[in-house]
Amino acid sequence: MTTTLGLSLTGRRVVFAGGGAVAARRVGRFLDEGALVTVVAPALGDAMRAHVDAGRVTWVARGIREADVTDAWFVHAATAVASVDAAVAAWCERARVFCVNASDGAHGTARLTAETRSGDVIVAVASDAGVDPRRSARLRDAIGAALRDGTLPLRRRRRAAGRVDLVGGGPGPADLMTIRGRRLLAEADVVVADRLGPIDVLSDLDPDVEIIDVGKAPGHHPVPQEEINALLVAHAKAGKRVVRLKGGDPFVFGRGGEEVAACLAAGIPVEVVPGLTSVVSVPQAAGIPVTHRGTAAGLHVTIGQGPVSPATRAALADATITTVVLMGVAALPKLVAAALGAGAPADRPVAIIERGHTPTQRTTRTTLANAVTDAASAGVSNPAVIVIGDVAAAGLLLPDAAVIAGSGDPSR
Repeated sequence: MTTTLGLSLTGRRVVFAGGGAVAARRVGRFLDEGALVTVVAPALGDAMRAHVDAGRVTWVARGIREADVTDAWFVHAATAVASVDAAVAAWCERARVFCVNASDGAHGTARLTAETRSGDVIVAVASDAGVDPRRSARLRDAIGAALRDGTLPLRRRRRAAGRVDLVGGGPGPADLMTIRGRRLLAEADVVVADRLGPIDVLSDLDPDVEIIDVGKAPGHHPVPQEEINALLVAHAKAGKRVVRLKGGDPFVFGRGGEEVAACLAAGIPVEVVPGLTSVVSVPQAAGIPVTHRGTAAGLHVTIGQGPVSPATRAALADATITTVVLMGVAALPKLVAAALGAGAPADRPVAIIERGHTPTQRTTRTTLANAVTDAASAGVSNPAVIVIGDVAAAGLLLPDAAVIAGSGDPSR
């Protein structure tokens, strides 16, 4: 019967008998944990020599001796000679030092497990009787995939230090979130969610996870940003894992910088997980590349709120620049006026993509001259992304580019 234990080897001496391929393949796990590794071997393979040259391990250039294992915390025997490995295992038995015998894993006093990690959770897989590393590895990989998908219960049940994670949820679909974002959601005690984030994933959380809706709509901000900052800090100070789930990317017009600053000022650990920004992903869903060789060599991003900046005027006038406008439906008349006033041609293409990456996505294609009239006629509304530039022209790519992009977008 085998008992699986988690051993801390950080700062402790680990001896590898043998410096060949097997030892080199396994030594990384110990180095990553901070073990003090000594390799005892007459010669080294190239992979192990690279560790020695980098100063990560100490090499003793001779055969292994019994004295080498007496002051070790852990020994790994992989000399490629079964009788030598067996002798090392016997020495370790006398010295009461755990030993992996790579020549015959079933006869060492320790076995290396197949491990997968998700944040601070480590899952190890080992065979109880006999050694079957391929089976262990396949099971490890399956568990690892479920951990990364956030489908396994990762929440702490003992209160620990609180923290905040700002997670960019992308344009909406759960399968466009990052693996790290899904994992952090699975660990969360509190989720502070935006209106445009991937809210479908919230139904997968434990029933006792507190979900706080702070979503904003045009002209309607029920929870001011200062209160959102205070919520994050208060829950983290109470020892909770807090996820601030945002649409797009936290640092692209998401006020993520303000939330990070508030957490740091309060002494709260905070991490930012990037998300797929709607600046790129929503035009892509409509088959529009924001840059395209021979058409657009640069990208300018702005929002519709406030006056049109000199930089935006210059971008609108430049035929080689694509201008992408977020939160710009109400600002469309002033954007068009600024573009035409800066010298942009009246026939410059414009595309307005509403509700990108959703079943109700719609694209209105027009020109600067007709954009305001066409938008009003179509009843365009937020959330929408406006693309101004030659990349927005219909037929730039294949005629069915929107379908190829995976949106099934009923373009107007």
